[in-house]
Amino acid sequence: MPKVSIIVPIYQVEKYLERCLESLVNQTLEEIEIILINDGSTDNSTNIAKEYQRKYPNKVVYLEKKNGGLSDARNFGIPKATGEYIAFLDSDDYVELITYEEMYQLAKKENSDMVECDFIWEYVNKTKEDIGQIYHGKHEMIEKVRVVAWNKLIKREILEKTKIQFPKGYQYEDIEFTYKLIPYLEKVSFLKKACIHYVQRSNSISNSQNERTKEIFEVLEQVIDYYKKNNLYEEYKRELEYIYTRYLLCSSLFRIVKIEDKKVRKKLLDMTWEKLNTKFPNWKKK
Repeated sequence: MPKVSIIVPIYQVEKYLERCLESLVNQTLEEIEIILINDGSTDNSTNIAKEYQRKYPNKVVYLEKKNGGLSDARNFGIPKATGEYIAFLDSDDYVELITYEEMYQLAKKENSDMVECDFIWEYVNKTKEDIGQIYHGKHEMIEKVRVVAWNKLIKREILEKTKIQFPKGYQYEDIEFTYKLIPYLEKVSFLKKACIHYVQRSNSISNSQNERTKEIFEVLEQVIDYYKKNNLYEEYKRELEYIYTRYLLCSSLFRIVKIEDKKVRKKLLDMTWEKLNTKFPNWKKK
């Protein structure tokens, strides 16, 4: 059994894919499984991925599916993984060569359900380290966790038991995935090294703001509904109110004001205020 399975969705990334895959096949951790999910690419990504599978048959698994988006590709890969731990990496990003060895060693040393590492925002002309806060316990994790899937190593058996997946068809898929996962994580460890290069592309989904920005409302609603359905809501209500308020008044609001269409922008600003005051009418008192 591999120690770590790394799930890499691929879609139209011919400019970035080779760098990503070089950083994976040369990991210092030998017992890894690199699962490439071709999500309907029509560029040269297909040939690049197939060539790496040919060159590294003992490490690289190549799979194809119809285009369904990032979440769908990740979900497709999870049941194919056989490693003790699972990691996710976007195919335009890349990692330091010691990343998965050090994360795995820490996971085994501390018997961790999840390991989180720091990362590097990589722009065209500069880089910036993202140093996360160390949190203790699930309540604090809800408030402080960085809601990205690709800087974490997660015990596979937890994903198998909970059947938690990424929401298909939405932006902000990592938000829903992360918050649903938290109640099942008994031990989280921190590798305080910036190991992952988070490459910023001007045309990426995360940098393009339009009416789809409102999907944050639906994602947060789905998180709250999940907690209610699984009898977790009352225990975590304070933290859920905090993150709901924070997203709507901070990161979401920042994205909305960048929308060029004035009608859409006003519509989403009005929705923000209405959603906040309907869902948590006493938010100002906290």
